[in-house]
Amino acid sequence: MLVAAAVCPCPPLLVPEVAAGAAPELDAARAACADALGVLAAARPDRLVVVGPGDGAGLEAYPHGARGSFRGFGVDLEVSLGPDRGTQAERAESVGTESVRTESERTEAELPYGLAVGAWLLGRTGWADAPVEGIGVGEDLSAERCAAIGRDTAARAGRVAMLVLGDASACRTLKAPGYLDERAAPFDAEAGRALGAADVAALAALDVALARELKVSGRGPWQVLAGAAEDTDLAGALLYEDAPYGVGYIAATWS
Repeated sequence: MLVAAAVCPCPPLLVPEVAAGAAPELDAARAACADALGVLAAARPDRLVVVGPGDGAGLEAYPHGARGSFRGFGVDLEVSLGPDRGTQAERAESVGTESVRTESERTEAELPYGLAVGAWLLGRTGWADAPVEGIGVGEDLSAERCAAIGRDTAARAGRVAMLVLGDASACRTLKAPGYLDERAAPFDAEAGRALGAADVAALAALDVALARELKVSGRGPWQVLAGAAEDTDLAGALLYEDAPYGVGYIAATWS
């Protein structure tokens, strides 16, 4: 059962080493993300599932300990999905050879940038409250498929929490990555309202095609959250909403 969720933006610029001299410009966003992760810890989950934009078109799974880096952004900084739980041989003793073989294959694939930002946020706040696993959501996954992934995730035994990563539109200004699109601000406003209100129906109804045109990386992850929260009565709180660099960033909590 889903007991709590934190929604955070995932631009690599959240990482001060990547942002360099521009790091102070996102201090408020970093603070909001830290507050959101505090809500997750307070929920005392048995498992934390980090959901973010994937590199491929479909669904990607990453185990506890999967690694990522920011070398693609010119910074020699590595992160892992949750604290290190020992070597592959040590894991083999506890979970079995076949499980480790599958885990090893996936661990060798580097975390996509969104999940790497999530891993950095967890490391920054010292997460050690529950095992962590990651889900990369491909841009081509339908709203229905995303909801089904969320339902399946929430249906697992125990108390499940989610760290949901993704940005709103990248078309808010002339200098934005996607240039200015007049549809971007209304889309972001509705997404922010829905995330702040824990409005499952509104998130499920987000237009997939429009989100793609507006370069919204959070659409799929948000709809996974919507599916996971269908049978809950979680209340939402909007912690941060802004569009620095012409990209919409939203932070919220569900608890």
